[in-house]
Amino acid sequence: MISWSAFGAVALLELGMALTPGPNMIYLASRSVTQGRGAGMISLGGTAVGFVCYLLATAAGLSALFAAVPIAYTTVKFAGAAYLAYLAWNILKPGGSSPFSTDVAMEPDSKARLFSMGLLTNLLNPKIALLYAALLPQFLDPAAGPAWAQLLQLGSVQIAVGVAVNGLVVLAAAHIAGFVSTRPRLMTAQRFTAGGLLAFFALRTATSRAPASA
Repeated sequence: MISWSAFGAVALLELGMALTPGPNMIYLASRSVTQGRGAGMISLGGTAVGFVCYLLATAAGLSALFAAVPIAYTTVKFAGAAYLAYLAWNILKPGGSSPFSTDVAMEPDSKARLFSMGLLTNLLNPKIALLYAALLPQFLDPAAGPAWAQLLQLGSVQIAVGVAVNGLVVLAAAHIAGFVSTRPRLMTAQRFTAGGLLAFFALRTATSRAPASA
């Protein structure tokens, strides 16, 4: 059984990461604004499944795999970095828009596509890969039972916090969009902040090193 200190630390860590603009927040916000809260919630379901995939992979030895097979980590790293760079470019390029923009024309996606894109966005999110492969294992206690059981508990805490925060993003996206759309300077500032952060994370991800084996 994980300790309360580990429980609280992971909850705070995930809260900080979830509140930082990233691929999940941008995709969920844009879909909620352009296609409604229902579409946002379906996309959130895909995101949640992505969390579960990372949790199960970590419990099965994801960190050890990355340490033992560097090419596996390198592949995931550059795929995530390229995806972040793509998102950053779409925001920062001339004529780009904020994820909270209400004047962007987007074709409605089917429920299956909404779910699958939410899943893919999360699987290619380098913040989540880093969290599960390198950060969660740091909270393991040899005296607290099997590592896989502790990882399942720690991951459950992360998923609960992550889904709750992203759910609030879905519910609040329309209100945020209405607020910032009437304030052009705020919209511009939000756009360049989000795009700049994504570009920063893309660079940081591309230059990161594989986690060491526990």
